[in-house]
Amino acid sequence: MQQITEEKPIIGRVEKIDFPNLSLFNLDAKIDTGAYTSSIHCHKITFFEKNNNGWVRFFVLDPHHPEYEEIQHECRVHKIKNVRSSNGLTEKRVIIRQKVFFCGKSAMIQLSLADRSEMRYPVLIGRRFISTKFLVDVSKKFLYK
Repeated sequence: MQQITEEKPIIGRVEKIDFPNLSLFNLDAKIDTGAYTSSIHCHKITFFEKNNNGWVRFFVLDPHHPEYEEIQHECRVHKIKNVRSSNGLTEKRVIIRQKVFFCGKSAMIQLSLADRSEMRYPVLIGRRFISTKFLVDVSKKFLYK
């Protein structure tokens, strides 16, 4: 049996997250150890070039979400990747990097921009982000105060 040498904080299956550069605070995020990539709900995603780099414009959340603001954001494209969605279909998604505040820590996260309008939570945190930082108790929610 492997011994844990470093104590990691325990989080629940849903926790709060902040994206300060997107002016989003206190959003509910679903923790999904089955998903590799994290994602955020976006719409009106368009690509453009700036200084010979790929960039993307988008709106986060949707007009029905209480935190929605009609603000168009711009980010440099980190990469474009094939991602398998919850329905089993594979699609190309743009990946951006964003600063987050999550469970008392500041970090950078890779996020795929996705239409999560049919999902209960606008943000999904995958194991790429949590695997080295946290342990997950799936029987609990909002463990971090």
